[in-house]
Amino acid sequence: MLRHFRDRTMSYTRHPQRDPDQPTVYQIRIKGHLSPQWAAWFDGMTITLEANGDTLLTGPMIDQSALYGVIRRVRDIGLPLLSVTRITPNHDEPPAAAE
Repeated sequence: MLRHFRDRTMSYTRHPQRDPDQPTVYQIRIKGHLSPQWAAWFDGMTITLEANGDTLLTGPMIDQSALYGVIRRVRDIGLPLLSVTRITPNHDEPPAAAE
C-alpha cells in the first residue's frame, strides 16, 4: 500500500539549553575500526575505537553542511554508517578544559 505524506508537517523544537553561537556536537558511529591517523581527514574529530569493533567519531559541527561533509567522507572510504547522534551537553558538569 502506498502512503501519502503530504499531510505531515515537520516540527521544529527550539532547545533552550543550546547556545546558538556554539557548534552542535555529533557522534557518528561506523562499523569497523578506523585508525587514529584519519582524525585530520575528519576535521580533527575524536576517534574512539569501541570493543565491539565500531568506531565513534565525535566532534563539533558548525552546521548541517559540515555534518553532511563528514558523512560523505565515511561513505567515500567505504565504511558502513551505523548512526548519527546529536550530543546534548550536560549542564551539571563544568566545561572541559581546552587542550
